[in-house]
Amino acid sequence: MSSLTNQNIFTVSRLNAEVRLLLENEMGIVWLVGEISNFSAPVSGHWYLTLKDSRAQVKCAMFRGNNRRVTFKPQNGNQVLVKARLSLYEPRGDYQLIIDSMQPEGDGRLQQQFEELKMKLAAEGLFAQTSKRPLPEHPQTVGIITSKTGAALFDILDVLKRRDPSLPVVIYPTMVQGEEAAIQIAQAIGRANSRNECDVLIVGRGGGSLEDLWCFNNEVLARTIAASQIPIISAVGHEVDVTIADFVADMRAPTPSAAAELVSRDNSHKDQAFNARQHKLISAMRHYLSEQKQQTTSLLHRLDRQHPNNQLQRQSQQLDELNARLQRAITQLLSSHQHKIERQQHKIALYSPVKRLAAQQASLQRLEQKLLDAIDRKLLNTRHQLALAAEKLDTVSPLATLKRGYSITQNQSGQVISQVSQTKTGDTLVTRLSDGEIRSTVN
Repeated sequence: MSSLTNQNIFTVSRLNAEVRLLLENEMGIVWLVGEISNFSAPVSGHWYLTLKDSRAQVKCAMFRGNNRRVTFKPQNGNQVLVKARLSLYEPRGDYQLIIDSMQPEGDGRLQQQFEELKMKLAAEGLFAQTSKRPLPEHPQTVGIITSKTGAALFDILDVLKRRDPSLPVVIYPTMVQGEEAAIQIAQAIGRANSRNECDVLIVGRGGGSLEDLWCFNNEVLARTIAASQIPIISAVGHEVDVTIADFVADMRAPTPSAAAELVSRDNSHKDQAFNARQHKLISAMRHYLSEQKQQTTSLLHRLDRQHPNNQLQRQSQQLDELNARLQRAITQLLSSHQHKIERQQHKIALYSPVKRLAAQQASLQRLEQKLLDAIDRKLLNTRHQLALAAEKLDTVSPLATLKRGYSITQNQSGQVISQVSQTKTGDTLVTRLSDGEIRSTVN
């Protein structure tokens, strides 16, 4: 403990700040593919989400200034490609990504590959103006590398026929779309160089989507164009379409028809030469501006990591977090008060006079019912005892004896005659049988 100094002891706040700076300065920009979950867009305009795959997830924030450039509405379950920088949300110590741009995964992957190859070849000097071969002022033979059935070929031939019908043309038919197209185009360039039968080549096709033009963003094709001894004009798509072939070629034409105009001459060939130089100057300016843009982007990234706006964004994120916590606290407090009110109402209901009277009435009814049940049981028991007594009485009753064949004889005064000596001649006797009486006279 004695060897420690104040400089060795971190507070939590200082530690999180140091880790944030370490992540932001060391890692820089990263590209990431993942599935969106837990997406939320509070009133601040910022987006908060989680990017996940089958085994891991990372929290992300995309601030209002950046998410305005997103051309689709993100939803949970979307698979996206994002460009982001690593950071740390200091109040919670959460490692997170600050997203600069977001695209659906398919388009985004192609655009990312395009940018990566562009930066790689630019760094090697393939786009440098000093490596460009000048176009012949008056071409003797023009080579065309494109599809033999495509509209681009007919557009080029139509312009050449109109402007310079005597100009010889050699066509190198090839695929211009699909997985094998880039290799076929590169092989066609190789054949044109080995035959050495033309002094300028037009390589291109008509317009299409990014996927349709993707073969012209192939690294092998780009290096083949750069190595060609014959000057090459790239004429891919429309003016707004830009490919790697455009950057590495000796000249870029906005359309196949424009490429045909560059290599042909008419009565205004001076204007053509001027236009060629103008196109060359524009191409050089574009390459220069592209290099300057890359340098500017790099400087902006460095500035962005130290910009005060980042602190404002972090504070805005913290404000959203505090607002969410306040909402949860208010909800919990209201719920707690509601439970207390319900408990008080329950107690009041337990001690209510009306409820007590109802309980006493119910108790009285139960007692009345118990009394009635006791009376019924008492009557039943008394009836049973009476029946037993009647049965015993019947057993000893004289009537029962009479029923067994015996009789009782009485004189007129009701005295039972058990001996003959108790009678005299002329007495009237009454003999009782089980079913009646017989009156007789003693003779």
